[in-house]
Amino acid sequence: MNKEQIVEFILTLPEAELDYPFGVGVMVFKVLGKMFALIIVNDGVVEINLKGTPADNEALASMFAAIRPGYHMNKKHWITVSVTEEIEGGMLRGLIDRSYELVVGKLKKADRERLAIQRE
Repeated sequence: MNKEQIVEFILTLPEAELDYPFGVGVMVFKVLGKMFALIIVNDGVVEINLKGTPADNEALASMFAAIRPGYHMNKKHWITVSVTEEIEGGMLRGLIDRSYELVVGKLKKADRERLAIQRE
């Protein structure tokens, strides 16, 4: 996936919004004001920070060279994925979905229910 495809996919998620709180070079995606993804381009490589569980993050980082603890994030709960040939599109979409779901899971019950209806 290229950056445009990633952005397009993320914006299909219910209530997902793009923001630039750190300047135009850093794309931050939020659901109801809570960040679930951040995209930057480092030396021509698209990198995306995503939320995950500590166990999943550790396992992914040990299996894939393109996945490491989150850059400028809580390294237990976030990973940075370098979008390379090693990371295929389906896997990346799954990681984005998981990040979104983890953040939605921490929202108020009414907000979670509203988002669940939109995803159906």
